[in-house]
Amino acid sequence: MGGSGHTVGEALVKMLEQAGVDTVFGIPGVHTIELYRGLGDSSIRHITPRHEQGAGFMADGYARVTGRPGVCFVITGPGVTNIITAMAQARADSIPMLVISGVNATTTLGRGQGHLHELPDQAALMRTVALWSHTLTEPAKLGAVLARAFEAMTAGRPGPVHIEIPTDVMKLPASGAAFEIPVPSPVQPSPIDLDKAAKLCAAAEAPLILAGGGAVRHGPALRRFAEQLDAPVITTTNARGLMAPPGGPHTLEVPASPSLSAVRAELQSADLVLALGTELGPTDTDMYEDDGFRLPQNLIRVDIDAGQLERGATPALAINADCGAFLAGMEADSPSWAKNRRGTGAARAGTMRTAALEEIGAAYRDHTELLQQIWAVLPKATIVGDSTQLVYAGNMYVEAPRPVSWFNSATGFGTLGYAAPAAIGTAIGAAVGAAPGASAHPIVAVLGDGGFQFTLAELGSAADCGADVAFLVWNNSGYREIETSMTSARITPVGVTPSAPDYVAIAAAFGLPGRRVGNGLELSDALATLPRPCLIEYVDA
Repeated sequence: MGGSGHTVGEALVKMLEQAGVDTVFGIPGVHTIELYRGLGDSSIRHITPRHEQGAGFMADGYARVTGRPGVCFVITGPGVTNIITAMAQARADSIPMLVISGVNATTTLGRGQGHLHELPDQAALMRTVALWSHTLTEPAKLGAVLARAFEAMTAGRPGPVHIEIPTDVMKLPASGAAFEIPVPSPVQPSPIDLDKAAKLCAAAEAPLILAGGGAVRHGPALRRFAEQLDAPVITTTNARGLMAPPGGPHTLEVPASPSLSAVRAELQSADLVLALGTELGPTDTDMYEDDGFRLPQNLIRVDIDAGQLERGATPALAINADCGAFLAGMEADSPSWAKNRRGTGAARAGTMRTAALEEIGAAYRDHTELLQQIWAVLPKATIVGDSTQLVYAGNMYVEAPRPVSWFNSATGFGTLGYAAPAAIGTAIGAAVGAAPGASAHPIVAVLGDGGFQFTLAELGSAADCGADVAFLVWNNSGYREIETSMTSARITPVGVTPSAPDYVAIAAAFGLPGRRVGNGLELSDALATLPRPCLIEYVDA
């Protein structure tokens, strides 16, 4: 790969094609035009956001729905600093993202001479959020560097990686460069750990499973394991829908937050908890910051990241393994532990669901009903959320119909402005993976009127690429959640009522249909009838 006649920029495009990359998100600039040499003649589709942060969030949504890394091209300097927020969100949520940037010519690096887009040390800045960052200075090493980037994104806990290419290196011949796509093997649990886990499972009479985003690709295996263990499965935000089989909710699934006391009480009283693919982070387990999350002494933690097993709750058994590999190992050994079940798992899960719904209160129940209504109208929809009241409610309790049909930026890094571009990337990824003639897989972006203004211009990106997205703006006249927090803390609310534009008119200016609604019936009609992309403004009076 990259033989005679190819520049580094051209060879890079061909290598990305070889790696199966079908979409790149980016904004070209004078410092990256050489990366675009050959892109127009390739099979790779280029999507232009209105801001590099949007490129990163688009890549995030694309990666979640496809399971493959999202790829971005950004310029040196401001392009890098703009995308770093999206990279931090991806790092927090373990989303594979490849950011390829320019950097100033090699002879100028670190000299502080005031060149256009110059940073004191761009690679050092990127290393604060990237799993790995590398400056390519030798064209012959392009293939090895790209292979190392894919390995870093996929061999262990996923996340963002960064490659920067100096502007002078982009133009050089790439003869001799080679690229072999790495094929990572899932981290396997040891036979000793599987034997210990089997013994703990065999002895448990009231086990529980707490599943996180690390288990999201292993729904069928998790369902079989939970059924054999007769254990309710509590799903974190990024794992919602993980237990949902075709035909409706699973009787063992508890789609409620471990931040709720009703869920915490069951976790504490269980005689065995298996935490599968969850970092046990406070934005999932302690959303109200009351420090009330506790786990029993009999805890099994399974995580692909060995370092994560040493953070947070101390387990009786720590297993460094891919969740799918662990579940396969346990299933193979099921005769040793899947016996003498009491048959109470479904009843225990039902009790938790009822208590959790009661605990979230009337306002949040109304919000979750609206969310369920979206799926009633659009059963194949994926809901991509920002930090807003509807999303906060859903993170407390929502029954998602499938894995990766509910995700948002209100946990982990907690960015605003995520949902609009992420929904576009999700729509592109869903379309790429759809079979010819398959029915639509619509995306609904749930946005607050305040947070939407961070990335409002991405409506133009949706129009450009015809993204199958309905932008649902929850308009409660500002940062209502922050205002409530200020009032509760006896702080006079300040800065929480930013003025909002006429969202329907803004959509029309981009050529998108829009409608203003004020109740569930009007929302359902708008979702069912408006052609997408479209905007729906829900006025929360």
